[in-house]
Amino acid sequence: MRVIYNTATSVSGYIADEQNSLAWLFAVESETQPDHDAFLADVAVLVSGSTTYEWVLREEDLVAHPEKWPGYYGDRPMFVFTTRDLPVPAGADVRFLRGDVAAALPTIRAEAGTGDVWVVGGGDLAGQFLDAGALDQVQLSVAPAALTGGAPVLPRTLGPDRLHLRDVERYGQFAHLTYDVRPAG
Repeated sequence: MRVIYNTATSVSGYIADEQNSLAWLFAVESETQPDHDAFLADVAVLVSGSTTYEWVLREEDLVAHPEKWPGYYGDRPMFVFTTRDLPVPAGADVRFLRGDVAAALPTIRAEAGTGDVWVVGGGDLAGQFLDAGALDQVQLSVAPAALTGGAPVLPRTLGPDRLHLRDVERYGQFAHLTYDVRPAG
Protein backbone atom coordinates (compact mmCIF):
# COMPACT_ATOMS: atom_id res chain seq x y z
CA MET A 1 0.00 0.00 0.00
CA ARG A 2 1.22 3.45 -0.93
CA VAL A 3 -0.15 6.89 -0.13
CA ILE A 4 0.08 8.92 -3.34
CA TYR A 5 -0.56 12.63 -3.78
CA ASN A 6 -1.46 13.05 -7.46
CA THR A 7 -2.41 16.53 -8.66
CA ALA A 8 -1.84 19.20 -11.27
CA THR A 9 0.15 22.34 -10.59
CA SER A 10 1.29 25.51 -12.26
CA VAL A 11 5.01 25.96 -12.90
CA SER A 12 5.00 28.37 -9.95
CA GLY A 13 3.70 25.67 -7.61
CA TYR A 14 0.03 26.55 -7.17
CA ILE A 15 -2.92 24.20 -7.53
CA ALA A 16 -5.59 26.90 -7.64
CA ASP A 17 -5.40 30.66 -8.12
CA GLU A 18 -6.25 33.34 -5.53
CA GLN A 19 -9.99 32.89 -6.26
CA ASN A 20 -9.70 29.11 -5.74
CA SER A 21 -10.27 28.63 -9.47
CA LEU A 22 -8.81 26.01 -11.79
CA ALA A 23 -9.86 27.86 -14.94
CA TRP A 24 -6.17 28.41 -15.74
CA LEU A 25 -5.65 24.63 -15.75
CA PHE A 26 -8.56 23.83 -18.03
CA ALA A 27 -7.38 26.50 -20.48
CA VAL A 28 -4.31 24.37 -21.28
CA GLU A 29 -4.80 22.45 -24.50
CA SER A 30 -3.21 19.04 -24.45
CA GLU A 31 -3.77 16.25 -26.92
CA THR A 32 -2.69 13.60 -24.41
CA GLN A 33 -2.85 13.15 -20.65
CA PRO A 34 -1.90 10.55 -18.05
CA ASP A 35 -4.06 7.41 -18.11
CA HIS A 36 -6.46 8.08 -15.24
CA ASP A 37 -7.96 4.58 -15.39
CA ALA A 38 -4.51 2.96 -15.17
CA PHE A 39 -3.69 5.12 -12.15
CA LEU A 40 -6.99 4.24 -10.47
CA ALA A 41 -6.46 0.50 -11.05
CA ASP A 42 -4.26 0.28 -7.94
CA VAL A 43 -6.18 2.85 -5.87
CA ALA A 44 -8.48 1.42 -3.20
CA VAL A 45 -9.26 4.57 -1.20
CA LEU A 46 -9.52 8.29 -1.97
CA VAL A 47 -8.81 11.03 0.55
CA SER A 48 -9.75 14.67 0.15
CA GLY A 49 -9.93 17.89 2.05
CA SER A 50 -13.25 19.69 2.25
CA THR A 51 -12.25 22.50 -0.14
CA THR A 52 -11.30 20.04 -2.89
CA TYR A 53 -14.38 17.90 -2.25
CA GLU A 54 -16.72 20.91 -2.39
CA TRP A 55 -15.04 22.19 -5.56
CA VAL A 56 -15.56 18.85 -7.34
CA LEU A 57 -19.20 18.67 -6.18
CA ARG A 58 -19.85 22.22 -7.39
CA GLU A 59 -17.94 22.13 -10.67
CA GLU A 60 -19.37 18.79 -11.79
CA ASP A 61 -22.80 19.35 -10.16
CA LEU A 62 -22.47 15.91 -8.59
CA VAL A 63 -25.24 16.29 -6.04
CA ALA A 64 -27.76 16.92 -8.84
CA HIS A 65 -26.03 14.40 -11.14
CA PRO A 66 -24.69 11.60 -8.91
CA GLU A 67 -24.47 9.29 -11.91
CA LYS A 68 -21.24 11.14 -12.83
CA TRP A 69 -19.49 10.09 -9.60
CA PRO A 70 -18.51 6.56 -10.74
CA GLY A 71 -16.93 7.98 -13.90
CA TYR A 72 -14.46 9.90 -11.77
CA TYR A 73 -13.93 7.65 -8.76
CA GLY A 74 -15.66 4.31 -9.33
CA ASP A 75 -17.10 2.67 -6.24
CA ARG A 76 -14.09 3.44 -4.06
CA PRO A 77 -14.67 5.01 -0.66
CA MET A 78 -13.64 8.64 -0.29
CA PHE A 79 -12.65 9.96 3.11
CA VAL A 80 -13.17 13.71 3.41
CA PHE A 81 -11.49 15.67 6.20
CA THR A 82 -13.88 18.37 7.34
CA THR A 83 -15.36 20.09 10.36
CA ARG A 84 -18.68 20.74 8.59
CA ASP A 85 -21.65 18.73 7.38
CA LEU A 86 -21.37 18.40 3.60
CA PRO A 87 -23.67 16.88 0.97
CA VAL A 88 -23.02 13.44 -0.50
CA PRO A 89 -23.99 12.43 -4.05
CA ALA A 90 -26.55 9.61 -4.00
CA GLY A 91 -24.80 6.25 -4.16
CA ALA A 92 -21.31 7.62 -3.46
CA ASP A 93 -19.35 6.07 -0.59
CA VAL A 94 -18.21 9.28 1.14
CA ARG A 95 -17.08 9.15 4.76
CA PHE A 96 -16.32 12.25 6.78
CA LEU A 97 -13.39 12.45 9.17
CA ARG A 98 -12.63 15.06 11.79
CA GLY A 99 -9.27 15.63 13.40
CA ASP A 100 -5.76 15.07 12.26
CA VAL A 101 -4.44 12.70 9.64
CA ALA A 102 -2.26 10.71 12.06
CA ALA A 103 -5.31 9.70 14.11
CA ALA A 104 -7.24 8.69 10.97
CA LEU A 105 -4.43 6.69 9.35
CA PRO A 106 -5.37 3.30 10.88
CA THR A 107 -8.92 3.64 9.52
CA ILE A 108 -7.73 4.72 6.07
CA ARG A 109 -5.09 1.99 5.87
CA ALA A 110 -7.52 -0.70 7.02
CA GLU A 111 -10.00 0.30 4.32
CA ALA A 112 -7.26 0.38 1.64
CA GLY A 113 -5.92 -3.07 2.51
CA THR A 114 -3.19 -3.76 -0.05
CA GLY A 115 -4.45 -1.06 -2.44
CA ASP A 116 -3.10 2.47 -2.77
CA VAL A 117 -4.50 5.60 -1.16
CA TRP A 118 -4.93 8.61 -3.45
CA VAL A 119 -4.70 11.97 -1.72
CA VAL A 120 -6.84 13.89 -4.20
CA GLY A 121 -6.15 17.26 -2.61
CA GLY A 122 -5.45 19.74 -1.42
CA GLY A 123 -1.89 20.60 -0.73
CA ASP A 124 -2.30 21.15 2.98
CA LEU A 125 -3.90 17.72 3.40
CA ALA A 126 -0.98 16.14 1.49
CA GLY A 127 1.30 18.08 3.85
CA GLN A 128 -0.48 16.55 6.83
CA PHE A 129 0.18 13.08 5.42
CA LEU A 130 3.83 14.08 5.02
CA ASP A 131 3.91 15.37 8.62
CA ALA A 132 2.53 12.00 9.78
CA GLY A 133 5.29 10.15 7.88
CA ALA A 134 2.69 8.57 5.62
CA LEU A 135 3.24 10.19 2.21
CA ASP A 136 5.00 7.74 -0.12
CA GLN A 137 4.80 9.38 -3.52
CA VAL A 138 4.06 12.76 -5.13
CA GLN A 139 2.86 12.84 -8.74
CA LEU A 140 2.63 16.26 -10.35
CA SER A 141 1.26 17.18 -13.75
CA VAL A 142 2.96 20.52 -14.33
CA ALA A 143 0.97 22.85 -16.58
CA PRO A 144 2.50 25.60 -18.73
CA ALA A 145 1.06 28.42 -16.63
CA ALA A 146 2.45 30.63 -13.88
CA LEU A 147 0.31 32.02 -11.06
CA THR A 148 1.31 34.75 -8.62
CA GLY A 149 -0.51 33.18 -5.69
CA GLY A 150 -3.22 30.80 -4.59
CA ALA A 151 -3.26 27.33 -3.05
CA PRO A 152 0.29 25.90 -2.93
CA VAL A 153 0.84 22.38 -4.23
CA LEU A 154 2.60 21.33 -0.99
CA PRO A 155 2.94 23.96 1.74
CA ARG A 156 5.81 22.22 3.49
CA THR A 157 9.58 22.30 3.29
CA LEU A 158 10.74 19.12 1.63
CA GLY A 159 14.35 18.97 0.49
CA PRO A 160 16.13 16.94 -2.15
CA ASP A 161 17.26 14.49 0.53
CA ARG A 162 13.62 13.35 0.83
CA LEU A 163 12.41 13.52 -2.78
CA HIS A 164 13.71 11.00 -5.31
CA LEU A 165 12.70 11.49 -8.95
CA ARG A 166 11.27 8.20 -10.16
CA ASP A 167 9.88 9.18 -13.56
CA VAL A 168 9.30 12.02 -16.02
CA GLU A 169 6.72 11.79 -18.79
CA ARG A 170 5.38 14.27 -21.30
CA TYR A 171 1.68 14.49 -22.03
CA GLY A 172 1.16 17.21 -24.60
CA GLN A 173 1.77 20.48 -22.77
CA PHE A 174 2.12 18.80 -19.36
CA ALA A 175 5.24 17.40 -17.71
CA HIS A 176 4.25 14.56 -15.38
CA LEU A 177 6.77 14.13 -12.56
CA THR A 178 6.73 11.22 -10.12
CA TYR A 179 8.74 11.53 -6.90
CA ASP A 180 9.19 8.91 -4.20
CA VAL A 181 9.20 10.43 -0.73
CA ARG A 182 11.97 9.08 1.45
CA PRO A 183 11.42 8.79 5.21
CA ALA A 184 12.70 11.60 7.40
CA GLY A 185 16.16 10.77 8.62
